[in-house]
Amino acid sequence: MKSRQVDQKQTGRKGRESPSLPVITLLTDFGSSDYFVGAVKGAILSVNPLAVIADITHEIPTHDIEAAAFTLLAGHATFPPGTIHMAVVDPGVGSTRRPIVVQAGDYFFVGPDNGLFTYIYDREPSHKVFHITTKKYFRPSPSTTFHGRDVFAPVAAWLSRGTEPRAFGPLITDAIRLQTSLKPVQRRDGKIEARIIHIDRFGNCITNLTRDVFDDKSHPTLLIKRNRISKFLDSYSSAPPNTPFAIWGSAGFLEISLNTHSAAQNLGLKRGDQLILDKS
Repeated sequence: MKSRQVDQKQTGRKGRESPSLPVITLLTDFGSSDYFVGAVKGAILSVNPLAVIADITHEIPTHDIEAAAFTLLAGHATFPPGTIHMAVVDPGVGSTRRPIVVQAGDYFFVGPDNGLFTYIYDREPSHKVFHITTKKYFRPSPSTTFHGRDVFAPVAAWLSRGTEPRAFGPLITDAIRLQTSLKPVQRRDGKIEARIIHIDRFGNCITNLTRDVFDDKSHPTLLIKRNRISKFLDSYSSAPPNTPFAIWGSAGFLEISLNTHSAAQNLGLKRGDQLILDKS
């Protein structure tokens, strides 16, 4: 397939004009002490020297697919439409797990089919997933241990040059998903079952509760382990000392916090813990 070359301006896939310098983001568990991140950037620039590369993070805990899934969800939409998000947390590299390209909303995603894009699928039900099988887009003699450099980086770069997702391989409908979900469970008695989906570096416990499950008439309470949280605040500074509270975080989810302290550590909470929202 003849790919479209990047000019001073190019037309986006939805017919609108997009910037001449396409953006490719990187999200990995590679860290910064080895050559891995630099090699990935080199592989991208070898295909498209005009690509703009932005790092979301390379400090995802090793092999922590669920942390990567949340971080990608929280950060991807701040980038311009047409951005290509390359996400690699890949404990199954070299196995039969599939490399994929995902087209979801205004964005593209490149990475392993291991559940990393689960929350993107949840947010964009009309997404399309393509199994990367066309090896001419890979680096020569790809390593079985470094698909980030040899498969995902060049594919992301070819996407940035205008290659359509279908050129990389067939459409699939059985992409791997995590067992967890963004959607809380509605109960008949006015209570909602939710869970902690992420804990950030400050110890804030991010739940999968979003504003649409609340209403102006209720006086909600969160029940988690032995903790009862009824304070819903707008800022960290307004919190009384040593008192846990709920706050709407920047990613759009309700968080359990403790001002200047780790709520996770002080309340004994961890990712996956269940909680109840009582709206009565």
